[in-house]
Amino acid sequence: MIEAYWKVESLRIISDNAISVRFTDGLEGTVRFQPGFFRGVFAHLVDPALFRQVSVINGAVTWPGGLDLAPDGMHKEISQRGEWLVND
Repeated sequence: MIEAYWKVESLRIISDNAISVRFTDGLEGTVRFQPGFFRGVFAHLVDPALFRQVSVINGAVTWPGGLDLAPDGMHKEISQRGEWLVND
């Protein structure tokens, strides 16, 4: 089976609204969550203790309850800009 290059293999919490990620192809970058991200199903993640429960599950940045981010879109933004500013 060929592994998808855009899968996240590890992450590190930088702050209450930012993480550093590393993909299986070696690409690394920062994901910064802007205030617009913390609404709807993600509203509770404005609480730093809940935000810090983030982990990598099956190659995706995931929080308890199955909330996750699309790793392919994240990879594209980071490869083009070095970081991804997530607004919503």
